[in-house]
Amino acid sequence: MRMLLLHCDSIDYRPVEKENMIAEKIYNMETKTVDEVLVAFVTIETGDTHNVALDATVQIRDVMKKVACPRLLLYPYAHLSSDLAKPSKALDVFLKMAEYTEDLDMSRAPFGWTKSYHVKVKGHPLAESSKVIRPTPQDADHAHDDCTVSDALKEESKLESHWHILSPDGTMVKVEDFDFTGHKKLETLARYESEKKRHVDKPPPHVSLMKKMAIADYESASDHGNMRFFPNGRLIKSLIETHVTNRVREYGGYEVETPIMYDSEHPSMVSYFNRFPARQYTIDSENRQFFLRFAACFGQFLMANQFQMSHHNLPYRLYEMTRYSFRREQSGELVGLRRLRAFTMPDCHAFCKDIPQAVDELKVRFELSERVLSELGIVKDDYEMALRFTEAFYIKNGDMIMELIKRHGKPVLVEMWKERFFYFVLKWEFNFVDGLGKASALSTDQIDVENGDRYGIEFIDENNTPQTPVILHNSPSGAIERIIYALLEKAAADIQKGRRPSFPLWLSPTQVRILPIREEFTGFAKSLMENLTSNKIRVDMDERNQSVGKRIREAEKEWVPYILVIGEKEVQSDELSVRDRRTGSVRQISFESFVDEIHARTRDMPFAGLNLPKYLSKRPQLMV
Repeated sequence: MRMLLLHCDSIDYRPVEKENMIAEKIYNMETKTVDEVLVAFVTIETGDTHNVALDATVQIRDVMKKVACPRLLLYPYAHLSSDLAKPSKALDVFLKMAEYTEDLDMSRAPFGWTKSYHVKVKGHPLAESSKVIRPTPQDADHAHDDCTVSDALKEESKLESHWHILSPDGTMVKVEDFDFTGHKKLETLARYESEKKRHVDKPPPHVSLMKKMAIADYESASDHGNMRFFPNGRLIKSLIETHVTNRVREYGGYEVETPIMYDSEHPSMVSYFNRFPARQYTIDSENRQFFLRFAACFGQFLMANQFQMSHHNLPYRLYEMTRYSFRREQSGELVGLRRLRAFTMPDCHAFCKDIPQAVDELKVRFELSERVLSELGIVKDDYEMALRFTEAFYIKNGDMIMELIKRHGKPVLVEMWKERFFYFVLKWEFNFVDGLGKASALSTDQIDVENGDRYGIEFIDENNTPQTPVILHNSPSGAIERIIYALLEKAAADIQKGRRPSFPLWLSPTQVRILPIREEFTGFAKSLMENLTSNKIRVDMDERNQSVGKRIREAEKEWVPYILVIGEKEVQSDELSVRDRRTGSVRQISFESFVDEIHARTRDMPFAGLNLPKYLSKRPQLMV
C-alpha cells in the first residue's frame, strides 16, 4: 500500500463517472467540502491485506496526532503505483481502513469513481508526507491463495458427506451396509467418492494406447494437462463434437458462442466463482485481471440477461461446445485424457419457469444423455450413476428421483445434504469406472436455484409479473477428451481379455484399407478407393513395397475395421475379398453390399473424410 498524506485547510471533491463495475453506489453528484482535514490518498496494491490496512491506519493516527488534525478523509487513489490490487480486493481493504478509523471524525470519498477535486494544503514541514506499507510474507501467501482457489473449492474439501445406495425398489441404505455383490463398479465409485483420493500412482492403460494409435500426447512446451492431438485424434474428437452438437440441436438447444476469458471483477463473476469448486487460470491485461472460463455457464447467463422472455418461451435452451474450458487441476491428478486443465465441454443450459417444469425437462435430458453415450459406444454396463440432492428436495421430489433410478435400472450412489451447499438442489452424473479404480464423470445435469437471480435473468409469468427462472446445467456426454479416454480404456480391457480392440466404425480414422498385392493391381485399387470415397467411406491404400502379411499386421495394429486385399482374383471377380476385424475372417461380398453394410453400421452418425494422406507412402512416421 502507498499513501500520500496531506494536511489541508480544505478539500473540495465531486464524483464524475464510474471507473469500474464495482463502483460504490452514491445518491448525488454534488461537490463535498471538508475543512481542517488530513487527506489520505490511498493506493492499494497486489497482496495488500487487512493487516496492511491496520498498519496504515496506525500510521495515519500518528500523523494526525503530530499535526493536531481533528478530521480524516480517506480518498481512494489509483495513481501512486502500477501494481494495483484487483478492484474487489482493493475495495475490501479500503473499507477495512474505514472500519479501523470509525472512532475518528472520519469521512471517505467513494470507491470506484473518477473525481474532480481542489485541495488547499497547509504550509508547514509536516503537511506533506508519504508512506509505503508492505504485507508480511504470510499475508502475501494467503492473498495468493484467495486469488486462485474459490471459496466453494476450499469448503468442498471440508464437506462432511453421508453416502447411501438407493435401489430401483426404493430402498436406501448406508454405503457400509449395502451388499455390493454383482455391483463391483458401484462399489469402486462409492469408495472413490468417499475417500476423495484423486491422485494417480501409475498411468492408466489408455495413456500408452493414445500414443500408439497416434491420437494424442503430452505437450512438454505447454502447461501440464494441455494435450496435443494428432490428425487421427483430431478427426475422432471432431466427429464426437459434431455428433453431440447434432443431438443437442435435435433436442432443441440453440447453439451460441461466448468468450473464453472474463473480467475477474465483474460482480456476477466474483459471486459465481466462489460458488463453483474450481481452480482458475488468470491473465493480466491493462491493469485488469481476467480468468479463463472453467465452464460456459456465465457466458450463457450474461447473454440470457439481455433476453426479454415470457413464460411461453420456456424452457429456453442455450448450448455451446466450449473449445476450450480451463481448470487448474492439481498436478498429481493430471493423467492422460482422464483429467485435463484444458478440455472441450458441451454445455447446455435450460431456463425453466419453476421446479416442476425443470423436473420435466431434466427427464428429457436424462434420456438424451443415455442416448448420446450409447451412440458413442459407452453403454450402461460401462458407467455408474451418482445422485446428489438436499433432503428437502428429496422429500418433495422423491417420485422423480425414483423414476430416474428405475430408468437407469440398477442401484445408484447417493449423497444427501441436510442443507444446500452448492447452487443446485439436485445433480446427477454418469461415472465411467476404469481398471485402476478411478471414476470420471461423463454426462451430468443440475437443477440450479441461484444463478437466475445472481445474473438478473428474468421472464414474465402468466400474471405479467417478472420472475427468475430455474436453470438446468447439462452436458450430455461430459468432456469430449474424457469420452476418448473411456473408449480407449474399454479397448484396453478388451486387450486384457484377449479380444480385438476397436473403435466404433463411424469413429475409426480409417474405415477401409486397400492392399494391392503387386504394383500392376494399383490401378484397380485406386479406382476402388475413389468409388468407396465417393460413397462417404474413409478409405486409404497401403501401396508400399512390403509383404502383404506385414501390411495386414500393421493395419490390424491400427484397428482398421476392414482390409481389402487386391490381387488377380479380385480384379477378375464381381466380389470383394473382405477381412473383417470383428470376426477375424475373410468373406466375399459385392461392392454394393459392402457399401450398404458400412452405411448400416454408421447410420445417423456424422461423417468426415480422411485426415491423413490417402497413400501410406506419403505419411510421415510418428516417433512415440
